[in-house]
Amino acid sequence: MVPDAALIDPRTTTTMPAELTAATGIDALVHAIEAYVSTASSPVTDLHALEAVRRISASLPAAIRSPEDLRYRDPMMLGSMLAGLAFSNASLGLVHAMAHSLGGFLDLPHGVCNALLLEYVVAFNYESAAERYAALAQAFGVDVAGRPPHEQKRLLVDALHAFRASVNLGHGLRELGVKASDIPRLARNAFADPCVVTNPVQPTVADIEQIYERALETC
Repeated sequence: MVPDAALIDPRTTTTMPAELTAATGIDALVHAIEAYVSTASSPVTDLHALEAVRRISASLPAAIRSPEDLRYRDPMMLGSMLAGLAFSNASLGLVHAMAHSLGGFLDLPHGVCNALLLEYVVAFNYESAAERYAALAQAFGVDVAGRPPHEQKRLLVDALHAFRASVNLGHGLRELGVKASDIPRLARNAFADPCVVTNPVQPTVADIEQIYERALETC
């Protein structure tokens, strides 16, 4: 459904439970990250994506702790809107492709699926878009200036893991009921998802299986 108009009012989010705030907040963050590294990105979507990352990363944990405080809900709402402007024009990537497959197959919350897959997809993609991920790291508040790419990658992946843990999404796929025997079907479905088209790396089904396996075995 595509509306003719949308009212962007952070007060409507103040009654959301913590779990929903975390899941939808991470989803918005992933919208921005994937739009920025998308092969269909542009200077306009880049501006929206980076500002969304700045606002969401700085505000989501506080919005969960203080759900009625508009000092945190306001930048979250604006960040979510900016991320939407970015990905609706630049599309998404492998995190969403894998989250669509996972959530649809096992009836899991979409934002939670994104949260548990993000760092593993970033690690897989990193070398193909290292400069873009470094810019995302800076927007996320991770100082990677002057560091070699492999260290920038480690710092960003570690920061993404710590961030999801800070919003009570630090568990792994196994805790959600995912089994190793599910992975081949999940990977085939993800491979066929349209979001793969604009991922900075074109993965094979085997690549996607390995990413699911990493997310299953670690947390």
